[in-house]
Amino acid sequence: MNLKTVYSLIIARNKEFYRDRGSLTWALIFPLLVITAITFAFQDEDQVLFKAGILGDSEQLSNLSLREQGWITWVEYKDEQRALEKVRHHQLDLLLKPGANENQPLHYWINSTASRGDVLEQLLLSQHSNAIKQTVEGRPIRYIDWVIPGVLGMNIMFGALFGIGYVIVRYRKMEVLKRLQATPVSAMEYLTAQVFSRMLMLVTVSCAIFTGCNLFLHFLMLGSYWTLFCIAVVGAAAMISLGLVIASRTDSEELAGGMLNFATFPMLLLSEVWFSLDGAPEWMKTISEVLPLTHMVAAARKVMLEGAGFAEISLHLSILVGMTVTFLILASFLFRWSKS
Repeated sequence: MNLKTVYSLIIARNKEFYRDRGSLTWALIFPLLVITAITFAFQDEDQVLFKAGILGDSEQLSNLSLREQGWITWVEYKDEQRALEKVRHHQLDLLLKPGANENQPLHYWINSTASRGDVLEQLLLSQHSNAIKQTVEGRPIRYIDWVIPGVLGMNIMFGALFGIGYVIVRYRKMEVLKRLQATPVSAMEYLTAQVFSRMLMLVTVSCAIFTGCNLFLHFLMLGSYWTLFCIAVVGAAAMISLGLVIASRTDSEELAGGMLNFATFPMLLLSEVWFSLDGAPEWMKTISEVLPLTHMVAAARKVMLEGAGFAEISLHLSILVGMTVTFLILASFLFRWSKS
């Protein structure tokens, strides 16, 4: 691969972008619209329902009348540490663990700084006075703190897939790619240049959205901004590479649009953008693990909400890098310069 050729293609694509006044204007206005929408949407964080967790075998708590209350949402957990993190960050009001047998008392955890847990505790003790109490402490996580990594990831996903997908299809339809085929540029060089050019724009816009929203909403940020920046770069590269695979052969914008929508729909539902998959069927969680947006959002949340470093998110980053390389190689093999 000739790096000088790749660099020249990146410069050419960037010039084409900022000379297109419509695209440039939208790229500048869109972050402002997102900032405004998020600020107004999440000004009121009040929630009306209680949320409680069950650790281990929930069948042992089948006779617990508290479970029959419609105003309490119950979630089952297998991982005790994950469940305790939820309590620590006020995402669970109460966590229950049944005894090994009927003769052993219940164990429960509440956050000592969360008043909502006190309410459920009183209701629990009215039925099981011998339940053993344990407390944890931790800073509350607002829904906006939890959801902002998903919103930024979703923005990167749409900008990557539709931005790169339609550009490649339009170039092929207008036979721009056919003319490029007559040059010494290889498919891998051209696709690599497209990845870096689009990634620069996406990361810049995402940084603008994050900074603008943070001025009004003051996100919880326990980790490093540089780590979060690396996640955005690697995640954007994976999304763009997926867009290249989808647009590698077709010259129909309608078909490309359908395939791009088909790719984004599962990620919107299963990548925990708006809601957690805790308590969801195992098959949904399995599908979620093969989606690039899942790993980008999960890594960003660990950095922002848990203060994770590179070691803690290395698995997510490795998967995203592996996806990027796989998608790029696949796109270069499938890539077609001209229309069929």
